[in-house]
Order: sequence, then C-alpha cells, then structure tokens
Amino acid sequence: MLSILVNHWPELWSGLLFTLGSSVLALIGSLIVGTVFAFLEISERKWVRIIGRIYVEIFRNIPLLVITMFFYVVIPMLFANVNGFTAGTIGLTIYTSAFIAETVRAGIEAVDLGQMEAARSNGLSYLQAMVHIVFPQAIKITIPPLGNQFINLVKNSSVLAFVAGFDLMYQGNLIASTTFDTSNTYLAVGLLYLVLTLPLSYFMRYLEKKWA
Repeated sequence: MLSILVNHWPELWSGLLFTLGSSVLALIGSLIVGTVFAFLEISERKWVRIIGRIYVEIFRNIPLLVITMFFYVVIPMLFANVNGFTAGTIGLTIYTSAFIAETVRAGIEAVDLGQMEAARSNGLSYLQAMVHIVFPQAIKITIPPLGNQFINLVKNSSVLAFVAGFDLMYQGNLIASTTFDTSNTYLAVGLLYLVLTLPLSYFMRYLEKKWA
C-alpha cells in the first residue's frame, strides 16, 4: 500500500481534491435544499406539504447512481453537456437533500409545540417563529443524524467514478488497472477516504457535545 501511495500520489491527491470539492459543494447544497423541503413538509398549507412530500419520496427512493446518470446522459441529450464532476455533484446534492429534509423535519417536530404557540402569541408570524425559535432548537436535535448523512455523502461521492468525475475512486480504478495491484490500491483509497470522514465524524461529535 505504501508503494501505491508514494508512486501514484499525484493521481491520488488529484482524486482526493475532486472528492473533497464535490463533497463540500453537495454538502452545502443538500443542506440548503433539504432544509427548504423540510419547511415545505411542515407548512400550514396542504398543497405545499404535498410538494415537499413528493420531492422527498421520489429522490429518497431512487438510487443515487440513477439520478447521477440522468444528469450525465439524459440532460446532455435534451439541453447542454454536463461533465461527470457536475453530474455527480448534482446527483449527490439531490439524493442527500431528500434524507436531510426528513432529518430536519423530524427535528422540528421533536420541538415542543408550546414553543411555536408562545412565539405566535407574542406576535411572531409562522415563518418568523419557525426561523427564530423552532428551527435553532431543531438543529441541535438533528446534529447526530445530520452528521451521519454528511459522512454518507462523502462515501457516496464515489459515484463520480461511474461518470468519469476524476474523484478518488476513479483514480483508484485507473491505478489498479495499470498496476494490477488491486488490493494495495484499494487499501490506499480506503485510507484516504478515512482521512476525509474521520475528522468530519469527530467534528460532528464535538458540535453535539457543545450544543447539548
């Protein structure tokens, strides 16, 4: 494994950067999109709740690879070319946002209803009460499951390898195909994934303890 890391470090480093870039973009995007659809799911208006529920149920139950291939194959046929990195990042964002929406929704619903009622009785609108009173409390509750979703996102970024996204797994496949040293190559790739996921795991645990 050490020889793979030393001899092919430029390729692995490049793949690591692509994986990190895609993961960060998808993490930010999925958190924003997921939070928006969580709000839709708990809206006072029924038709808004239906829209949120449809989005979550569709993208939570379609495989990530299918979503990614749709943007990599179908969208270029209908509109404009989409490279593998972009298709993979969009797929990761949409897929993960559906799970984050459910996580955030559950966190909001776990907050005591009296919080909303007290805020409304003090003159806040539904949206103001949700944003300033309920949502901050819900985020504290959802830190552990959100951390799991973020770690899964980093691991799921290996989907970019199927669409030539130049990520860590893609580079690992190229190295394995040229060196025929598959065991050491994928051990090295696995080690580099740990380099990405372990700090994130410890950071989420730190936030959980700090906000407890």
